[in-house]
Amino acid sequence: MITSKITYSGGLRTTAIHVRSSQEVITDAPVDNQGKGEAFSPTDLVSTALCSCMMTIMGQVAQREAIPLEGTTAEVTKVMSASPRKISEIIVNFDMSQLNISRRQRKMLENAARTCPVALSLADDVQQKVTFNY
Repeated sequence: MITSKITYSGGLRTTAIHVRSSQEVITDAPVDNQGKGEAFSPTDLVSTALCSCMMTIMGQVAQREAIPLEGTTAEVTKVMSASPRKISEIIVNFDMSQLNISRRQRKMLENAARTCPVALSLADDVQQKVTFNY
């Protein structure tokens, strides 16, 4: 089944429709690469997808282990290299300060995050710096 349909709207902007849900995502080229920066850039989405995937897999562990993961937040920073222009580093900082969990549970969540499908799909030369703040 097709995952999404993307239309080039002009002006370095695309509109992607998720086929199953009809949800829409607009992308725009970043200001530092000839764009308006009025929406996520494609590389912003890659970086954001990493964190969303990590949280989703952590959520699966949390459900199984009865860990109250709700309220966990994260900040994502994308670092680009100039030549070639590509993502060189993704920094993810989780705020899990609301959790009062054991070391074993922490280790389970952290392992889940680091082994999520997006993390495993990124090229080895894309550095993934992930911190968990309890």
